[in-house]
Amino acid sequence: MSQIDSSAPVRDNAPLLRVIPLGGAGEIGKNMMALEAGDQILIIDAGLMFPTSEMHGVDLVIPDASYVLDRQDQVRAVILTHGHEDHIGALAYLVEEGLDAPVFATALTRGLLEGKLRENKLLGDVQLHTITEDDKLELDPFTVEFFHTCHSFPDSVGVAVHTPAGLVIHTSDYRFDPTPVDNKPTEEDKLRRWGDQGVLLLLADSTNVESEGITASERSLDVMLDRVFGQAPGRILLATFASNLGRVQQIINAARNHGRRVGVIGRSMVNNVKIAIQLGYLDIQQDELLNAGEMESLPAQQIVIIATGSQGEPTSAMVRMSVADHRQITLRPGDTVILSAMPIPGNEELFNRTVDNLFRQEVDVLYHSLGDVHVSGHGGREDYKHMLELVRPKFFIPLHGEYRHLVLHGRLAQETGIPKENVFVVEDGQVVEFGYFGDSGDMRARLGEKLDVGAVYVDGLGVGDVGNVVLRDRRHLSEDGFMVCVIALDEVDGEVIYGPEIITRGFVYVRDNEELIKRAQEVVFDVIKKKVPSAVLENKVRDALTNFTSKELGRRPMILPLVMEV
Repeated sequence: MSQIDSSAPVRDNAPLLRVIPLGGAGEIGKNMMALEAGDQILIIDAGLMFPTSEMHGVDLVIPDASYVLDRQDQVRAVILTHGHEDHIGALAYLVEEGLDAPVFATALTRGLLEGKLRENKLLGDVQLHTITEDDKLELDPFTVEFFHTCHSFPDSVGVAVHTPAGLVIHTSDYRFDPTPVDNKPTEEDKLRRWGDQGVLLLLADSTNVESEGITASERSLDVMLDRVFGQAPGRILLATFASNLGRVQQIINAARNHGRRVGVIGRSMVNNVKIAIQLGYLDIQQDELLNAGEMESLPAQQIVIIATGSQGEPTSAMVRMSVADHRQITLRPGDTVILSAMPIPGNEELFNRTVDNLFRQEVDVLYHSLGDVHVSGHGGREDYKHMLELVRPKFFIPLHGEYRHLVLHGRLAQETGIPKENVFVVEDGQVVEFGYFGDSGDMRARLGEKLDVGAVYVDGLGVGDVGNVVLRDRRHLSEDGFMVCVIALDEVDGEVIYGPEIITRGFVYVRDNEELIKRAQEVVFDVIKKKVPSAVLENKVRDALTNFTSKELGRRPMILPLVMEV
């Protein structure tokens, strides 16, 4: 897909606008976009991503925001489009790194964010401002407007940014649902008006571009909920995203229709529901919710439990229940469990393991392979085409998807009439510049530099101290284990005082392989006999044991020689 006519003459004019994707371009999650005009920067979203199975021990992944952190005095504001973790989850970490720009968010998004910041003792470090879809922000040189979007988060907005180069529309996540749960469809009239006025650039969600047609209405789930609630003989437990508060309201409505009461389990679900009730986004009172004791003691036919764990997250409530390890709720035969979500790419293994464990608890399990238990918050291919036709941008950059999604969305844009050379399929860190380059006098676009941005891994309390080298070592340890060789030498004559002692974990079971360990010790003795300088002895021992283990067992454990002179 062509990016720019590289044969065109380029003047020395500085670009009027630089578009810098720092996350979410070429991947699902950790969405973060920077718009730069002159020396001023506007940030849209700051999300996280959950680790894939090969990221051993990593808890979360956040964008590498070094570019904006190094220019903090130039950041005019952070705009948050909605409260899903892949759009707000990294902000607390960036604030810890010193980001102090004002943050603008809708009421519910702000409420969830405040909880995260308070938990991290950062609430007092952030200037928070509440906006609605009708607000306009003057953040020189940017003027920012908003439009409501229909998504699985009830207070979502897209962003229209007036820049020195022209109008940029960032859709964030959206779909065109004619019958949304909150009765607030995506604001097509605003999009059409901006399209009539002229849009320079559309930045648009690509998550479901492989799905033909339009995404079904959220209300289609009401049919499933009504059927299951009418047939289930015992308790009903549903797992969904803690931030999918529209789904929570649907469950509450279905429970009322069938004479059941609702309880919530899982720290993030409990916190989000509490905030949503306080802000008026859920039609239920806090004292109507069941406590844990009532979820266990009331007649089963009266109980509905909403829980975290729809993706098989290891510490979530549903996963703990699936292995009989939850301290409050115990699954029992007659329970019906609904996993109301599709597994995120990379989470399939955890999801499937949770499903298996739920079946082991002898409960009835309903998930995406067995029924219509979930409706995506993202539009399908026809939704995306409709957005392109409403906005009619001059340039297009697809976002929020793996690389194939971006390519397919770019092709769809061409089908709607956007010239091939005006479609930019770029990944994280690739800058796209807009300005009056060359001699034509027309607004043009070109690729700028490629920033060295990657992922920052969060492991426990550590942020960024786990990198690719550490992950490689963890992967190595997980595959073949390790072997430690301890040797003590006399510092005067170099004779062996102690050892070599061989210690292994994850390589072989020592008691059943004593002969192998003895031969490994002999290999080390052969190296020591050669009287190599102590400075290089560790490397020689490592090489010898690596060759030995590879030859004997075809394995390559991590070898850690420890040579001491005493």
